[in-house]
Amino acid sequence: MSSAQLAPPDDTALVHTVLAGDVDAYGMLVNRYSAEYMRFAVRMLGTVEDADEVLHTAFYRAYQHLDSCQDPSRFGAWLYRIVVNECRTRATRRGRRERRLVRDEATLAQLPASDHADGQFALREELQRAIDQLPVDSREAFVLKYVEELSYEEMSEITGAGISALKMRTKRACERLREILEDDR
Repeated sequence: MSSAQLAPPDDTALVHTVLAGDVDAYGMLVNRYSAEYMRFAVRMLGTVEDADEVLHTAFYRAYQHLDSCQDPSRFGAWLYRIVVNECRTRATRRGRRERRLVRDEATLAQLPASDHADGQFALREELQRAIDQLPVDSREAFVLKYVEELSYEEMSEITGAGISALKMRTKRACERLREILEDDR
């Protein structure tokens, strides 16, 4: 087997390598999770610029506190919690009035995602506008469940909220989205 065919190191190996002093190994972790977490942050915050700032802060914080990652095999979930918390902080600071929408198809098309089918831009725009009107907790639960397609157990691990609370937030988000979308018609 040639070196080109070797599987990339898993998260545990990379975390241990970084903690042993190889800063470059952290770049592999950043590359591994950037696209997925960028998609989540854009959905939560509405702009690529805000999402990019949040990700930079989250990756920096994760690097600074990497030794507190208790289970390196779960680095991705640990990092996701940091990203979620950074998004919450940014959304809360900015407030409802200052939220901006992602209306530019080119911006959305740059994000790696499977939900960008041709001919559905208007529907995506309408849904994003409705999602942006949700309270932060409801928006977060909805995005984690239906955009990122996480289980309630995974959502609980990431957010620190109980499963029943997350189910209620998701249910309320769906109800509120239905109301918003019906009012717009």
